[in-house]
Amino acid sequence: MQDSNVFVDVRSLRKWFGIRRTFAEAISSQEEKVVKAVDDVSFKIPKASVFVLAGESGSGKTTVARLILRAIEPDSGNIFFDGTDITKLDHNELKKFRINAQMVHQDPYASIDPRMRIMEIVMEPLTVYKIGTNKEQQEAVFKALEEVRLEPVTDIAYRYPHMLSGGQRQRVAIARSLVLKPKFIVADEPVSMLDISVRAEILELMQNLQKKHNITFLYITHDLSTARYIGDQIAIMYRGKIAEMGPIDKVLLNPLHPYTQALIDAISEPDPNNRLKEKMVRIKTETGIERVSTGCNFYNRCPYAMEVCKTEPKLMEAEDSHYVSCFLYPK
Repeated sequence: MQDSNVFVDVRSLRKWFGIRRTFAEAISSQEEKVVKAVDDVSFKIPKASVFVLAGESGSGKTTVARLILRAIEPDSGNIFFDGTDITKLDHNELKKFRINAQMVHQDPYASIDPRMRIMEIVMEPLTVYKIGTNKEQQEAVFKALEEVRLEPVTDIAYRYPHMLSGGQRQRVAIARSLVLKPKFIVADEPVSMLDISVRAEILELMQNLQKKHNITFLYITHDLSTARYIGDQIAIMYRGKIAEMGPIDKVLLNPLHPYTQALIDAISEPDPNNRLKEKMVRIKTETGIERVSTGCNFYNRCPYAMEVCKTEPKLMEAEDSHYVSCFLYPK
């Protein structure tokens, strides 16, 4: 039974990538190794909310985003978008789905074509989907540029990307994602490559647009300080699995998983009076560590590792709406 308040429902999503074997490994018939980029991931995003997917580089965040948008195909699992299982859509149905699901990429210097004017860049989705006359498309572009506060629009629209700053380019990328009036936007590290002074402006802009248009957001980041500013719920990923998940204040103010605690400890605190004398958890470096093939992915780095951790923990509810995958919290 699909919850009417849930807009995106990810169920048991899995994507493994094979590692290319050397010639010697192939002729010796060694078993093919795999990277478990996404391994049995499930979560739900309520309508018109911001769901944060956080974790360090290589945790599988962007792969989840690409799977949700069907940029790559999952090995198994289901993705329900407003009640429709998009893993079963054919090519034509998928084109219609993508009108309502857009993405803002991390790098504003690589995500827009330097040979096109801003007008052409923002108009491109309308042209691809043949929406409106040329005049209507131009009006939609001007409106989108106004909404992302790129003014005067008649001047900006005819510039090339190299004539804009990084923050302005990211506003162009946001305008391009808005022009189709989508219901769902994936923002993949949208401020990580911008100056600190610009980040707050872009986050505030995204927050205002999300509320104004009731857009459902998946916000991907490694920066928990920006996550708390913009998010409603959060899932912490580690090595393709969700380590902890729940309302953002519950997870960040009362972190349960040792990995989440380590991520929070890594946030810099400019005020020396607010710095903790002792860190919550000191995790081990991965250098020289041989990972366990079964059990908890965090086993070899965790200071609290127990024998039971050599079996795989399940994501369970430790407190109301707060889930954790750790044997430190028995059911």
